[in-house]
Amino acid sequence: MVEIITDENFEEKVEKAALPVLVDFYADWCGPCKMMAPVVEAMAEKYAGKLIVGKLNVDDNMVTARRFRVRSIPYMAVFKNGEIANSLLGAGGEAALEDVIKSVL
Repeated sequence: MVEIITDENFEEKVEKAALPVLVDFYADWCGPCKMMAPVVEAMAEKYAGKLIVGKLNVDDNMVTARRFRVRSIPYMAVFKNGEIANSLLGAGGEAALEDVIKSVL
C-alpha cells in the first residue's frame, strides 16, 4: 500500500518512521511521474514490512518540496532515520529504483 504524504503528516509518516521510507515526489501533470507510478506501487508490494512507500504531490505540498529542494520530478528519495539516505531523479525505471532501495535496506 502506498501512503499519501503531505506537509502536515511528513514528520509523523517519514521522519519518525520505524522503517525506511521511499517518498515519490510527483505531480499529476507529469508524464514521467505517471510512467513511474506502477513501479512505485510494485516496490510497495515487494518490500512490504521492510519499507514504507509514500507519494507526495509537489503542487499540493510545496513546503516539503521546497525544504528538500525538489526542482525536477519525478524524484524519489529513501529516508532512513529521518534523513535522505539515497535518491533517484527522473524516470530511471524499476531496476534503478530497486538499486536505490536495496542500498538503504
